[in-house]
Amino acid sequence: LAAAGRLQPVPQPEAGVTYAHKIEKAESAIDWTQDAVTLVRRIRAFDPFPGVSTLAQGEVLKLWAAQAAVGGEDRWSRQAPGTVLEVMPQGIVVQAGDGAVCLTELQRPGGRRLPAAEFVRGMALAPGQVLG
Repeated sequence: LAAAGRLQPVPQPEAGVTYAHKIEKAESAIDWTQDAVTLVRRIRAFDPFPGVSTLAQGEVLKLWAAQAAVGGEDRWSRQAPGTVLEVMPQGIVVQAGDGAVCLTELQRPGGRRLPAAEFVRGMALAPGQVLG
């Protein structure tokens, strides 16, 4: 239709129009008290800008990819939100407000994005450590 020139422009109705404000860098700090599904969605939504961040060992870490952690409930006891529950090659499991999040791609300041397996070789994170 477009090549034949038969498309007719139609103005959008003003009803239902919403304004999305610019995302501020301050909104990038993660709130570990939120549920796991919300945190995973937030991490995905803030990629590539501004990215989601958390503190670990006094450094600001960027979190680029994650998934809800399932199947480890028998291994993990419930901890305070932000507590590292398990460190494994597939990811770093962190307690959320409801459930757990498995961080799969992270970045240190001045570094590049790394899969969790490579990231933990350069930064020692251990179960019991609290992020945020």
